[in-house]
Amino acid sequence: MFGSRSSKEDKDAATEKVGAGLSQPRHPQAPKGRPTPKRAVAQSQRKAVVASTGNRKEDAKRARENRRVELAKQREALANGDQRYLPARDKGPVRKFVRDYVDSRYSVAEMFLPLAVIILVLSMVRIPSIQNIALLLWLGVIVLILLDSVGLFIRLRKAVNARFPDEPKRGAVAYGLMRTLQMRRLRLPKPQVKRGERP
Repeated sequence: MFGSRSSKEDKDAATEKVGAGLSQPRHPQAPKGRPTPKRAVAQSQRKAVVASTGNRKEDAKRARENRRVELAKQREALANGDQRYLPARDKGPVRKFVRDYVDSRYSVAEMFLPLAVIILVLSMVRIPSIQNIALLLWLGVIVLILLDSVGLFIRLRKAVNARFPDEPKRGAVAYGLMRTLQMRRLRLPKPQVKRGERP
């Protein structure tokens, strides 16, 4: 009987702490600085954020509308680079610098898809000499991509460490390498710098 009252007070105090912590925006790569809330506290917080009207259908409709608005803002941000509405994996000055660094240069990996189609067509030709050329092209493209990616990894890591010595940089270089695998016109968020432009 007495334990339930104290646990209720603890829960209320935890809810207030969590509410105070969520009111300020946090950098997505920064440490939380607070313990993870208990499941009951987190669920009550989520319910409090979406104020209920008492009508389940109306609540679901409002939630869908809010989600649609958020997705529209996110799509627009992916097109114009607006930091406020980007997905968490693309947010922050470190990720922006990595994107600009990758987008400002040519890379062999971004040409992989067109080259793969050409090599695949050549390998389907029933002439042994052409099939051998296609095999050599496969090997050449893979070696070039590996060499280019290793060089980019070293240069990008050095540039990120020099530009952001005190910022959390976990996963930033891998993020840049994954971006090189996409053709420039298909990259999201859209490139904000021209080729050869310094980020």
